[in-house]
Amino acid sequence: MKNKKFDPKKDYPLSSKRPDLVRTLSDKGFEEISLENVVSGKIDAQEIRIRPETLELQAKVAETYGRPQLAHNFRKAAELTQIPDEEVLKIYNSLRPGRSTKEELLAIAKEIEKKYHAELNAAFIREAIKVYEKRGLFREE
Repeated sequence: MKNKKFDPKKDYPLSSKRPDLVRTLSDKGFEEISLENVVSGKIDAQEIRIRPETLELQAKVAETYGRPQLAHNFRKAAELTQIPDEEVLKIYNSLRPGRSTKEELLAIAKEIEKKYHAELNAAFIREAIKVYEKRGLFREE
């Protein structure tokens, strides 16, 4: 079944119809992901994080069913899986109104685009900058 082409209409939900496509970050199969294996230490908490490839499959399903915004959000989430948790939290806090200057947000967008190839998330930050400008939400220097 592993060589069978993915069909968004027939293969959703992935966990029951195409578990061969769902893998952990260290390439363990879906069938190995269980609470028992986490408790016993066979897999750690990092193992149950979703892979970007799985999010891309979910995006294709969303597109197939006419949900382009959901597909876009899955793709942004896929990019975020490549950014360390501490960095994601830093970005989140920086995007809170009054926390950053325009220049700081532009620097974050540029960094995640170059360092993590997170073009969709960089575009999101740049879009937020436009809104912050209109509403006066930047930190006062």
